[in-house]
Amino acid sequence: MEFVAEQGKHAHGGSSTLIMPALSIGNVGQLAVDLLVASMKAERVGYLDTPFVVPCVGNDAYGPVPNGELALPLEAYDSSSNAMSLIQQRSPVVKGRMIEFAKCVADYVAASGKKNVVVLSSLDFGRWQRVDMSSGLQMHYLSSTNSDGTDDYCEQLGWKSLQEYNPTQKAWKYLNTLAESNAVPEDILPFEGELEEEEYYYPSLPFAALFSCLKAKGLKVTCLLCYCSEGDNIPDAFHLAEAACKLLRLNPSNFHGNNDKWVIPCSWKTLYGPPADMSLF
Repeated sequence: MEFVAEQGKHAHGGSSTLIMPALSIGNVGQLAVDLLVASMKAERVGYLDTPFVVPCVGNDAYGPVPNGELALPLEAYDSSSNAMSLIQQRSPVVKGRMIEFAKCVADYVAASGKKNVVVLSSLDFGRWQRVDMSSGLQMHYLSSTNSDGTDDYCEQLGWKSLQEYNPTQKAWKYLNTLAESNAVPEDILPFEGELEEEEYYYPSLPFAALFSCLKAKGLKVTCLLCYCSEGDNIPDAFHLAEAACKLLRLNPSNFHGNNDKWVIPCSWKTLYGPPADMSLF
C-alpha cells in the first residue's frame, strides 16, 4: 500500500492514533468517519493506493459547492488540533482479497508510527442474539488489550464486549494464523463467506480481518460496533462517532469553536438520492 501525498501537503507525524471504518451493513462506519472528518475540519493530506480496493471516484464530500476536488477510494486525513489521523474508505474490498487488504493496512499503519487504532463498523441486527434495548442503543466493542477481547475502560463506559469473539474457536484461530503468517494450516478450514454457520459470521467480516492483522503488528486495536439494519443509518453514525470520542476522550463541542456539536457533511444532503424537485409543486 502506497501513500500518495496531496500536492504541497504531507502526513503529520505527531499523531499516534488512527480512526478508520470497516465496511459493513448500512455503511455506518463510513458515515461516522465522514462526521468526524467534517466536525474536526480534518485536512486531506493524501490518499492510499492499493489494488485490493474497487476503484471509484466522486465529488468532494465536504465542500459546500462542487469545486473540482475528487473523492477517491482510500483517503488520509489529519486533524492536528486533535492529534488525530483518519482514513476514509469509499469503496469495497475486491472479493476474496480482504486478508491481503487488511495486511497492507496493518503494514502501512505500523510503518507510519501509529500505536492506537480505532475501527468503526456495524453488525447485522438480525444476528443479535441477546437484545437489550432498556438503556437505548448499545455499543459493542472488541479490544486487543486483553486476550479475551475485553478492555477495562470500555467496560467503564458501559459498553458490551463482543460475546461472539472466541480466540480459541476454529474460525478466529484461522484468521489469526492468516494475520501472523502466509501459511494456512491444513487442519483449519477456510471460511471466507462460504459457510453459513453462526460461528463463521463474525470472523468473516472486514472488521475482524483488520482487528487480527493490526493486532498481529503489535498495535492496540479497538473495534467499536453497533447493530443496525439497512435504511436511514444516520442516527447510528452519530452514535458510533460519539462512542469514538468517548473512547479517545475527545469533546465534539471543542472541535470547531461554535455551539453546534457536529458539522454535517454536505454530501449527506443527497445521501438517499438527489433532493426532490420542488418546482413542480
